[in-house]
Amino acid sequence: MKKNICLSLLLSLLVFFPVGAQDNKIVINADQELSTISRHIYGHFAEHLGEGIYGGVWVGEDSDIPNRNGYRTDVLEALEHLEVPNIRWPGGCYADEYNWRDGIGPMDDRPNTINTHWGMVIEDNSFGTHEFLNFTEMLGAEPVVAMNVGSGTPREMQNWIEYMNYGGDSDLANLRRENGREEPWGVKYVGIGNESWGCGGNMDPEYYSDLYKRFATYVRDYSGTDVTRVASGFSNEQYDWTDKVMEEASHMMDAISLHYYTIAGESWGHKGTSVDFGEELYFDGLRKALRLDEFIEGHTNRMDKYDPEKRVALFVDEWGIWTDPLPGSTPGFLQQQNSLRDALIAAISLDIMNKHSDRVKMANIAQMVNVLQAVILTDGDQMVKTPTYHVFDLYRVHFDTKLLQTNSNISSYGYNGEEIPSISLTASKNDDGLINLTITNLDPNNSQEVELDFRGIDELGSVSSGKILTADEVSSINTYEDPENVVLQDFSDHELNGNKLSITLPSKSVVMLTMD
Repeated sequence: MKKNICLSLLLSLLVFFPVGAQDNKIVINADQELSTISRHIYGHFAEHLGEGIYGGVWVGEDSDIPNRNGYRTDVLEALEHLEVPNIRWPGGCYADEYNWRDGIGPMDDRPNTINTHWGMVIEDNSFGTHEFLNFTEMLGAEPVVAMNVGSGTPREMQNWIEYMNYGGDSDLANLRRENGREEPWGVKYVGIGNESWGCGGNMDPEYYSDLYKRFATYVRDYSGTDVTRVASGFSNEQYDWTDKVMEEASHMMDAISLHYYTIAGESWGHKGTSVDFGEELYFDGLRKALRLDEFIEGHTNRMDKYDPEKRVALFVDEWGIWTDPLPGSTPGFLQQQNSLRDALIAAISLDIMNKHSDRVKMANIAQMVNVLQAVILTDGDQMVKTPTYHVFDLYRVHFDTKLLQTNSNISSYGYNGEEIPSISLTASKNDDGLINLTITNLDPNNSQEVELDFRGIDELGSVSSGKILTADEVSSINTYEDPENVVLQDFSDHELNGNKLSITLPSKSVVMLTMD
């Protein structure tokens, strides 16, 4: 008899507490607006690397692939939908061997050069200054131009900026006009070196600080364009570089960069596959992606020593997951697939940068098309949007909004003796008073019951929109044959009662909700 009573009690509990569901409580203080989440955190990176530019963005006007003035129509339309705020170019490592004069003038007169960083392939320079800046103009994106400090000179840099930005009567401005552009582009963001500690010149921080100041001296604000000068920072926990460069040169910079690549595998030599992986590479990818929070905090602490007013911004201008190249691909082209796991890595990375938006003012996912954690893949005339693309689509609601203060009591997701938080989120308020929430369940095996308590405002009206990104497997991908395997769907598994919102988050999912 006792066994039957216990069994009945257990069955009744299972009705109210479904197997696999875990409870999480989050307080969102809607009256405590913190920093502004700059739309520029959602920027992109396009390097002359593999098929990131040629075939991915640029096919030329004579191509059979549908195009607008040489730019792929399908890629343009996909990027227009994302409202891409900025694009960094021409590198990357390629920037420190690039001579801008090779990429201007008639196509037939442009030289063939060798891309020594990425595959030793011939670069025909058909995509140069005009092609890039016209591309950003078509998208309404700000250009971020990385200057050649490693093998270039201050004069070359100054001339390039004059060519792009000067509206008066000078030889370089008139050369721009001869090449088809009357008005200056007004480039506002200039990177002075890229990874100057490595592929950009193998410099030590003392030497780079002196060289940076020399180059920065010749970045002129032509024709009223207020140029943001970006110093080359380091990666991961290399804090000494940031400390020294800030100490020596922060008075001449507006921002300093940070790079961080998530390596799900055991090392740089064994990064892990981007396809057909299991829970180990899933968990390790998320765990390592979460370290971005630690690294931003560490570099910010060094910056605070010399810039407590936070005048100098931190630009995370290369980030994303880097895996082993796809089997059969050219190793130097850095081609990899893009899975639901990678989309969740994008979500938690964006959440971390939103959290630090008092200092992080720009970021650039590596990279935009066909390279590393690309949002778009192409092959000939085919194009597919990756799961990461759809995360960027969801997170547009946070553009130029106010970060809201939150307190969380959330469950953990464990694997092989280690644990990470099961929930990641960003809550923001826009100028119209709408509250936007993006929330991710990192647990691949269990759904999450989440109770959100909105404080500091009158009663919420309704949930006006909801979307979800999820899939059957953490390794699920979109292919040319099945381009909608991992796409956004409507989401309604939530209940609003006064100022409390209850959500059931499916396993391995990202959800976006807007409340009015």
